[in-house]
Amino acid sequence: MNKPDGGLKGFFQLLSKQRALVFMSVPFLIWLIIFKYLPLWGWTIAFQDYKPAKGMFDQVWVGLKHFKFLFQDEHFVRVMRNTLAMSFINLVLGFVTAITLAILLNELRKVAFKRVVQTISYLPHFISWVVASSIISTALSADGGIINDVLMWLGLIKEPILWLGEGKYFWGILGVSEVWKNVGWNTIIYLAAMTSIDPSQYEAAEIDGAGRFQRIWNITLPGIKSVVVILLIMNIGNLLETGFEPQYLLGNGMNVDYSENLDIFVLKYGIQMGNFSLSIAAGMFKTVVSFILLFTANYIAKRLGEDRLF
Repeated sequence: MNKPDGGLKGFFQLLSKQRALVFMSVPFLIWLIIFKYLPLWGWTIAFQDYKPAKGMFDQVWVGLKHFKFLFQDEHFVRVMRNTLAMSFINLVLGFVTAITLAILLNELRKVAFKRVVQTISYLPHFISWVVASSIISTALSADGGIINDVLMWLGLIKEPILWLGEGKYFWGILGVSEVWKNVGWNTIIYLAAMTSIDPSQYEAAEIDGAGRFQRIWNITLPGIKSVVVILLIMNIGNLLETGFEPQYLLGNGMNVDYSENLDIFVLKYGIQMGNFSLSIAAGMFKTVVSFILLFTANYIAKRLGEDRLF
């Protein structure tokens, strides 16, 4: 089979050979342009004192006024602290627990038991956060909540704790909740990566006298390293994307200083207070920072000689 020539001519030759794939991607490209790129026009609102009753070109332009206000606002600084703290906790716990569970499942030899464990760990992912938050709130309740009952039975606490009523507990509760809900689902890609490892490597290591933990450390973990690096880069790019539903549903007036993140900040200013320009500025800031983090993480991976996203 002749390879297409280089340059622009070669590109169009390759495009012609793969026209079926090109046609299949057209609907996605249309969706991408309409819902992801055209709305970027709305970023201009961040540089205006936007009033919904006026047309786009009748607005008062104020330059970087709203961005300056953001960086000087103590409320925004607290929101950024919460966002980064929750993101870091979710990132660390998510990676550690997902990789650990994937390794444990990979080491199971009883296929039936392995499938049961996988199914049980996957199920919470398909529960909406509305239902999940209700389960979590009930479990943490000071009045008959299973967590308080167990801790009191073990003698670790003397009286029930109002877990969602004290902000200092919120980050930990959110991290554990995210693990409970998503750890099973997050193991899928690691398990898939482990299936590509040559079984003869395990057999050779076993013949050489390597124990189970040695095989995991020297074969399994290096075998999935490229997948871990790629996912880590993607997650660093989404470091400011801590979610919205769990914080909104589990948050309340007593823990708001720890539960309010950037997305809730945008909602409060944009919808409840009608300050659309400030909310767009905050959202724009989040997007730009995420873009910088993604490219920085990818560049660092490249310099270290690791696999990278692009």
